[in-house]
Amino acid sequence: MKVKPLADRVLVKMEKTESKTAGGIIIPDTAQEKTQIACVIAIGTDKEKITVQPKQRVMYDKYAGTQIKIDGEEHLILKAEDIIAVIE
Repeated sequence: MKVKPLADRVLVKMEKTESKTAGGIIIPDTAQEKTQIACVIAIGTDKEKITVQPKQRVMYDKYAGTQIKIDGEEHLILKAEDIIAVIE
């Protein structure tokens, strides 16, 4: 499936969090905090509001976006204003 965001929306792929502590304890998915770092996959058509480019790593607001599955992998569609930082 191919998804193209519209207007000021950005499609990002969430990064996986480590499910094991340094001491070897496995943390179940239900107890983990939602990751707030993702990689930009595609951007919408409103180039004035969107300041990120595909393949950049970004940090976003904790409860932002709409979660979708593309080819079995978790993605988010965010508003450009929900992206709070670019990670270099």
